[in-house]
Amino acid sequence: MTSREERVIHFSDCDPAGIVFYPQYFVMLNAHIEDWITDGLGFDYYELVSGRRIGLPTVRLEVDFVAVSRMGDRVALELEVERVGGASLTLKRTISGIGGDRRMTMRQVLVTTSLETHRAIELPDDLRTALQRTSPPSVVA
Repeated sequence: MTSREERVIHFSDCDPAGIVFYPQYFVMLNAHIEDWITDGLGFDYYELVSGRRIGLPTVRLEVDFVAVSRMGDRVALELEVERVGGASLTLKRTISGIGGDRRMTMRQVLVTTSLETHRAIELPDDLRTALQRTSPPSVVA
């Protein structure tokens, strides 16, 4: 399953050169993860974090910036699950122009953690079940 979300590049996303200031891509992609967990997996992301005290911090990023995005551009953020481990998720992320021109690619690893101890914990069973329901069998360990 691929999660796709479109958005406009805003003035607040850009540097004085009028192109996306690269850390803003990470802000956009983090918001996309929250939306995917809530809308795509059927979880209340805020309950997961605030109520159940389970975090999903990023522990690894591999990023290639391929082309610039400018204020006013419409872009598509995409997320695909590559691997589900015992306590981790590996995601393939892309941002492209609406016409399909790639702007950036990223591989991201998230780890489920206890927000009490800040240590890795196993993926909760209900989250694993949601991932199994929405991902090809080959990606879920």
